[in-house]
Amino acid sequence: MAFGRLARARAAAPMSDINVTPLVDVMLVLLVIFILTAPLLTSAIRLELPKTEGTQSGQAPVAVTLVVNSQGQVFLNDQALDLPALAVQLKAVAAQRPDTEVQLRADQAVPYGRVVEVMGVAQKVGLSRIGIVADAPVPKAAPTALR
Repeated sequence: MAFGRLARARAAAPMSDINVTPLVDVMLVLLVIFILTAPLLTSAIRLELPKTEGTQSGQAPVAVTLVVNSQGQVFLNDQALDLPALAVQLKAVAAQRPDTEVQLRADQAVPYGRVVEVMGVAQKVGLSRIGIVADAPVPKAAPTALR
């Protein structure tokens, strides 16, 4: 039996590298916080703007409704018109307010050519903001589970 010291492992040398993982984590959290709060800071200034008669009000643009039924008849705000009369009415609307939006509602049975013809009349008189209105599809009933 030999008595003596057992071989001991050397102690670990001190680490001289900086661990950047916690630093990156903190920086990412701060970046997210700044991204979320920056838009809130820009609108924090409250102003009372002066009022004058020459300015326009902040109202939304007026919209007119054009309807083309399944027979191809055209209605402007629920009033039946032919295409020349429609052009006259829309020209008057465009003269009063050129940013008027035209909401076009066409039956699905109407030929595409008729819809384009009505859109062309609106564009010809200067109304270029045309929106085509459609209904949302009816959701199908979910299958019931068998018991």
